Amino acid sequence: MHIVILHNRDHDLLEDDPGREAREDVVRVASALSEALTRGETHAEPLAIEGDRLDFVDTLRRVQPDLVINLCESLAADSRGEMVIPCLLDLLGIPYTGSSALSLGLALHKPKAKELLRARGVSTPPFAVVERLEDVMAVDLRYPLIVKPAREDASVGVDFDSVVHDRQGLARVAEEVLRTFQQPALVEQFIAGREIYVPLLGNAPRRALPLTEIRFGKAFENRPNIVSYKAKWEAESPECQDSPSVPCTLEDAELEARLVRTATEAFTALDCLDYGRVDLRVSPEGVPYVIDINPNCDLHPGAGFAKAAAAAGMDYPALAARLVEIALERTHGNPSARKKGPGAARSAHPANRNVLAGRGAVRHRAGGSRAHAE
Repeated sequence: MHIVILHNRDHDLLEDDPGREAREDVVRVASALSEALTRGETHAEPLAIEGDRLDFVDTLRRVQPDLVINLCESLAADSRGEMVIPCLLDLLGIPYTGSSALSLGLALHKPKAKELLRARGVSTPPFAVVERLEDVMAVDLRYPLIVKPAREDASVGVDFDSVVHDRQGLARVAEEVLRTFQQPALVEQFIAGREIYVPLLGNAPRRALPLTEIRFGKAFENRPNIVSYKAKWEAESPECQDSPSVPCTLEDAELEARLVRTATEAFTALDCLDYGRVDLRVSPEGVPYVIDINPNCDLHPGAGFAKAAAAAGMDYPALAARLVEIALERTHGNPSARKKGPGAARSAHPANRNVLAGRGAVRHRAGGSRAHAE
């Protein structure tokens, strides 16, 4: 089997990129998956999308891999480009892992995702959207509030100052989001409580891996207990060191069932596929609120999704292989049947296996570790 691991490599495009670390991490994930999947007759090779260049389309058309593992989270350092990649893969007729362009687009457009969740009866914090600074005066939500970019992920644009307690603070942070990110600000009621992640794997059936929770330490005393950008990506920062992702221990079985049910309903509402993670805050009254849906979550071996899989008895190579199986089950039925199909003929040509050499393929080993899943 010939697998291409498609990923963005655009972290150097912007001089002052507020999401640089998040964009750079995907390069390491591609390398780790390549190493985990290349076994026997299976060859998995990374292919980088450099900036806004689309020459990777010609490469894929020529190679015709059996499967693409889609890790792309942006195009030309713009998160909106994430949904372009599945569209192109659909046009090429090449199967790929993960969710469709529609699902990725909905998940990235946080206000639209929340509207859909509310329509489906899935609990999510009350919200408003500030498209212009004048819109702040129309926000009618109970403080405290949290303000963040409306179409970013990986906690880009989120820090302690993102939680505001009055209209003056709301105007200040909203103006900063509008100016820095050139996009609307999402304003949500801040849910004080535990932050719990539900990793989901598979389609029919879909299972929840062991839940994880953020444990907020000393760096968060007298500060909002939120997973900021520093907490996710700046490993040396006090926020990152004092907010590890740990196994979630719940004595209340009913609460755990509500968390899994809420996460699954949210995932289904956006038609997400194969794998992903739903982030929830649990109020002191025990109500789970969806704060984010991540259908293209971090698959680094040190990130939370892989840790949850390990807790379920699935090491990293097994997780990588399972992701491939799930995608092929969805697109081709029984994965073993692929050996009899056109893919077998393509894989039989050794020339295909090295055609990506010299075209931005990443060949270094994955480095670093991460405290949080993304």
